[in-house]
Amino acid sequence: MPHRTESDSRRLLRRLRDALAEAGAGQERLDRITTIIADSMRTEVCSVYLFRDAQTLELCATEGLNPEAVHKTRLKLGEGLVGRVARNARPVNTPNAPDERGFRFMPETGEEVFSSFLGVPIQRLGERLGVLVVQSKDARTFTEDEVYALEVVAMVLAEMTELGAFVGEGAALAPLHKHPALLRGVCAQEGVAEGQVWLHEPRVSITRLVNDDSEAETARLRAAVEKLRVSVDDLLRVARSADKEHLEVLQTYRMFAHSRGWLKRMEENVMLGLSAEAAVEKEQSAARARLETVPDAYLRDRLHDLDDLSNRLLRLLTGQGNDTGAEMPERPILVARNIGPGELLDYGRKLRGIVLEEGAVGSHATIVARALAIPLVINVPRITTDALNGDHIMIDGSEGQVHLRPEDSVASAFRDKMAMQAKAQERYASLRDLPAEARCGTRVRLMMNAGLMADLPSLKGSGAEGVGLFRTELQFLVRSTVPRRSELVALYARVLDSAQGQRVAFRTLDIGSDKVMPYMKRPDEPNPAMGWRAIRVGLDKSGVLRMQVQALIRAAAGRPLTVMFPLVAQMSEFEAARAILMREMERERRLGHVLPARVEVGVMLETPSLAFAPDSFFELVDFISVGGNDLKQFFFAADRENELVRRRYDTLSTSFITFLQQIVARCVASGTPLSFCGEDAGRPLDALAMAAIGLGTLSMRPASVGPVKALIRRAHLGEVAEVIARAQVRGLETARPALLDYAASLD
Repeated sequence: MPHRTESDSRRLLRRLRDALAEAGAGQERLDRITTIIADSMRTEVCSVYLFRDAQTLELCATEGLNPEAVHKTRLKLGEGLVGRVARNARPVNTPNAPDERGFRFMPETGEEVFSSFLGVPIQRLGERLGVLVVQSKDARTFTEDEVYALEVVAMVLAEMTELGAFVGEGAALAPLHKHPALLRGVCAQEGVAEGQVWLHEPRVSITRLVNDDSEAETARLRAAVEKLRVSVDDLLRVARSADKEHLEVLQTYRMFAHSRGWLKRMEENVMLGLSAEAAVEKEQSAARARLETVPDAYLRDRLHDLDDLSNRLLRLLTGQGNDTGAEMPERPILVARNIGPGELLDYGRKLRGIVLEEGAVGSHATIVARALAIPLVINVPRITTDALNGDHIMIDGSEGQVHLRPEDSVASAFRDKMAMQAKAQERYASLRDLPAEARCGTRVRLMMNAGLMADLPSLKGSGAEGVGLFRTELQFLVRSTVPRRSELVALYARVLDSAQGQRVAFRTLDIGSDKVMPYMKRPDEPNPAMGWRAIRVGLDKSGVLRMQVQALIRAAAGRPLTVMFPLVAQMSEFEAARAILMREMERERRLGHVLPARVEVGVMLETPSLAFAPDSFFELVDFISVGGNDLKQFFFAADRENELVRRRYDTLSTSFITFLQQIVARCVASGTPLSFCGEDAGRPLDALAMAAIGLGTLSMRPASVGPVKALIRRAHLGEVAEVIARAQVRGLETARPALLDYAASLD
């Protein structure tokens, strides 16, 4: 085959563009495409294989193979040479396909007479749609120019035809965004919601893929890159006084923007006939494909930088900013790759739900979503690629499901579920002013968790008896600088005012691990969840802790104050933190400030080690709150951010219940008030079990107070304790099935 010239490539791309613009059924158009590619590439065969599902490829069109095999020949991901291209997202180029490792002979196709094979992935921005293959009888290796040209064609096919929707015999070659889709992710905040997609960063729409003048298009690309470089340099100049880590990120950003190789590859794409925008996106797709195969987290972050830089360049070329002029729908469900807590707070309660392509169960955005009681599903693959502004969308946070453009039957069933939940909420509202008192007469104190002023109106409406946990770190995480003490005083005073005399337990800064302040250098730790975080940071950086407790003392202004320290692992840490608080109390007294009426100083018991502290610790501390989320992950050695393990370990495991009973016994012996705080406290069955073993105070998100109260009021805690005891005696791994049977037997 002769060396592929600029005019050859442009001629092929124009023929494809014209063919795709012509009317006709989907199969007819796809057949026409394969014929054009085979003719232009001077090969006997051109075939298109597309994903039928996540693991299966289907032959959807061919020129040169047996047409009877179309929509009949299928391969699993990784199977044969086609499957290898799809799995690795890299070309396979061989002069003798039958001798290649992993070759699979498919007799129904008649391909045994073709020796040479070149397959390239069809993908768009990292989303793998299928494989484009050319074959010849001659035993030869395709040149680099030919491989590159076929990759360009594959990219144009993915962009122009949205091939991912073509997954069945007789299907129309319709845009992907018109088809219903069920996407699965991870539950980060329970609840259901229906509305319309609102993209946090709308996808750049590329309408012109082929250029008519390569030199003029190259000049346009270079002008946009130069404008991008100037803006990045300006960012770097402004940030000269920023911390070292921030500067390193911007310097890496600048390095990519000034990369000659990056610009050269895009210019080569333009010379082959692509528009400047299509050339940028082809390079961006290649970067995203590399991103998936890089094991090193630091390098993955750097490739994300390149991805973001490409988006900025596309916006410069197309003139499409984040503000597209579209109006936010009445029932917006936010769809984003990821989002920071500050940006999420800007949206506030306008959102009906949130769907993220990335995210983590313990991320800042998740914390804010829970505080705002907005259903949230995270780790939803391809959602930002598949969704368009205004698309009908339904999300089920409890199941981690997203229905994009649902069919009528799905929408109807979903609305039935929403109606049932709304009816249940009405029933819970009727219990708001009633106590959580079991049939045996035992009364359980239900508190709520909070972290924002926006949470406090829920205190009265939820029926909670106070705030069992107020997370103070959110005010530090959503800012680019450390908050002033006066700002914290004003905030904490408003919190106490809103509580109207009910108890508020302020947890001091719980930072580190997944909670990183943007202005604080993050240490390089192999396991941040078990590293420098929470009270460890507070004691090592005591200036911040001192400022925070000063603000709390002043905000109390004669009212009772409750403070608890997070992740205390041993008695000496509590003693050191308590000493800082007491010194600041004395300092405030000397300054003539009004002191709190009384001060309770407690801890979050989140490490198993603290359960075995000396008796003197239990006598010294004013109260203990079991931090269930962290305690469970350390007890089971199961990272709660790891989906492979976090759901394997049950709160109602008999071993974990036995451990909690030991903590209860120690607190009873010392007369130390004890509570349980965490996600599990908001799950009615789990809350019932905790109340039955003696955890008389439970703290949860506001929306959980009603369901938990309803179940407790129907149960007899003595009977629940007997169910648990029988499971322990029988050596069962978990008491959950027995407790489910008990709950089902209640009137």
